[in-house]
Parts: sequence; C-alpha cells; structure tokens
Amino acid sequence: MNKSTLWTKNFISISFSNFFLFLSFYILLVTLPTYALNDLHSSASTAGLMTTVFLLSAIISRPLAGQWLERAGNKKVLLTALMIFAGASLFYFFPKNIVGFLVIRLLHGIGFGMATTAVGTIVADIIPSSRRGEGMGYFVMSTNMAMVLGPFIGLMTIQHWGAKIMFLLSVVVAIGSLITGLSVKQKKLEQTKDIEVLSTFSFKSLFEPSAVPISLVGSFMAIVYSALLSFVSIYANESHLANVSSLFFVVYAIVLLLSRPFTGKWLDRFGPNVLSYPCIILFSIGMFILSMSETAVMFLISAGMIGLGWGTLFPTFQTIAIQQAEPQKRGLATATFLSIYDTGMALGSYFIGLIAAKMDYSSLYFLCSFYVLIGLVLFYFLHTRKGKGRSEKVQQQVHKTSIL
Repeated sequence: MNKSTLWTKNFISISFSNFFLFLSFYILLVTLPTYALNDLHSSASTAGLMTTVFLLSAIISRPLAGQWLERAGNKKVLLTALMIFAGASLFYFFPKNIVGFLVIRLLHGIGFGMATTAVGTIVADIIPSSRRGEGMGYFVMSTNMAMVLGPFIGLMTIQHWGAKIMFLLSVVVAIGSLITGLSVKQKKLEQTKDIEVLSTFSFKSLFEPSAVPISLVGSFMAIVYSALLSFVSIYANESHLANVSSLFFVVYAIVLLLSRPFTGKWLDRFGPNVLSYPCIILFSIGMFILSMSETAVMFLISAGMIGLGWGTLFPTFQTIAIQQAEPQKRGLATATFLSIYDTGMALGSYFIGLIAAKMDYSSLYFLCSFYVLIGLVLFYFLHTRKGKGRSEKVQQQVHKTSIL
C-alpha cells in the first residue's frame, strides 16, 4: 500500500502562508513596544498594551472565525482574514499617538486571529489522516522558524533603518502570506449539518467541547512558555550570558528541525500518550537546567531540551484537538485550541511579570520546572483517563452487540 503523500503543493503553500503570517507578527511583536517608548514617548505599561490589545482581539475573533469557517468555507475565511491582516499593516505609517496605534492593533489582531484559525483548519484537512501527527509537526515548524527569524529581523531593521522601513517590511511579509494563501486549492467538505443548526447562534456554538480538555493542558503549559519569551534574554544578561542570549531560540529551532522527522511519525504510530509524557519531563528538565545555567553550554543545552520538549508538545496537543473533533468541526476545534492557548499566554505574561518583580529570574525558572511537572497530572486526567473511558465504552458496546 502506497504511503499517503504529505508534501503536496497545497501543504507547502499553506505552510509558507503561515510562516509569512507569523513572521510579520513577530517582527512587530518585539519592535512596537520599543517604538512606543522611544518614538511616541509612552510609559512602559502603555507600551505593553500594544501586545495585550492585539492578543485580546485575536482571542475574541477566533471562536467567531471558527463558526464562520463552517458557514462560509475555509478558503473564503482565509483570504478575507489575510486581507484584513495585510490591510491593517498599511495603517502603521499614519498614527502619531498611542491611541491610534492601539486601534490598529485591535484591527490587526482580528485579522491575525481569523487567519491563524483558518490556516490551522485548512492544513488539518490537507494532511492525510494517517500522517496527521507528522504533518502537523512540520507545519508548526513554519511558526517556530518565524519565531526565530522575526525578532532578529525586526530589531535589526528598526535599529539600522528606522521604524518606517520596519513597517514597510511587515507589509511586504503580510502580502507574501496573502499571495501564498491564494495558491491553496481545497476541496469542499461534505456538509453534514442541518440548516437549522447552522443558522442557530449561541455562546456554546463558538467552542468545540471535545477540544477543550487538551486546550486547557496546552494553556497551562503556555504560561511557562510565556515566561521564556518575555524574560529569557533579560535572564541571560543578568547571568552574564548576553553573548549567547540571541542563540537560545536558534538552538531551540535547530533541535526542532532535527527531531521533527521522528517525533511526528512516532505520534502517528504510537499515539499522543507515548510521546507527551516524556516530552513534559524533558520540558521540565530543560527549565531546571535553565534556572541553574552559569555557562553558555548549560544555557544552550536547556534551549535544546525545551525545544525538544515543548516544541513537540504544542503540535501534539493541537493534533489531539483536531483529531477528536468531527471533520466539519475542525475549524471550531482549531479556534477553541488557539483561543484557550493564547489566553494562557496572555495571562502568563501578566502574572509571570508580577512574580518576576518579587524574585530573581533563576528562582522563577526553578519554580517553573516544577510547575511543568503538574502538567503530567493534568494531561492524565484531562486526556489519558478520558481516552481510556472512551475505549471502555466502545468495548462495552461491541460486547453487547456480539451478545445480541
């Protein structure tokens, strides 16, 4: 039997569209707070709203996008979202005060939330079901690469050529996401819903219940990941490791690239339980080593272990959320997962910041390493145990059928 093809034109196109989408996101993520402080002369707390407003609008728009995907179709939602995202990028040239920028960030976040939901749904439909774990792993690599390149490109651009060139670059990259998105061809899924159900709007219809448990696990872990994004460079400077701080996410990405051909296949072959528990432990050990890092070698080893641990967990959790939903509910499942995950990121950035003000970063990451281990318990009760329950019910039904 021939192996299902993964690297199709559609898969490559949607992966590049996702890469450009997140590249534009990360270029602005690290530079706009600096721009607000230096050019708009705003306070640090107000500058922080650049990220908060963006994430909140993305979180709110995702459930709505998930429902719209069921009604209007994946491609239509994707192109609309990418046009909003690229269009909003054009407006960064005009505001002269922080209020104007916050309005643009609100619109930009809506486009981003809709686009990431649509992209995640489309790629889940494109990937063969027998290779979904492997395919989602490779797809998430496009996000990881943007995470590494985006901050580097953004900071280098604003430092050497100024904010206007940086804004122009973000527009060009956003248009790149739209162009590659246009080349995606997708067959329409058969509609299995009643018209009455589709026309009914309720709060419950904004979320896919089957995706909530694993989304909560992902959100729980995202709190620690937010601590890495926010403070690892500051921690490196305080630990006299500033010369290698920029390499942290480079090593993180390299380990992901090297491990992805194996971890994705293991997920498809052995299932999420076999992969997730060791990766949670690796994530915890990586955080522990990071908290004890006194040399560049220890610092970069921790980056590799965190990359292997958390870098494998994120696509695994997203794959679980998609697989447990019915095919016509994949858009809603993707929206549910990303909304709950981003909520954890947003809350983590806030609360970790409060905790960091009370202790040194070494102690913070030390506590985070034990916090991650709680994820083992959470994963067991919210996924593994429920999975056993589902299996037992199926076996009981089969047994009753055989008796009859």
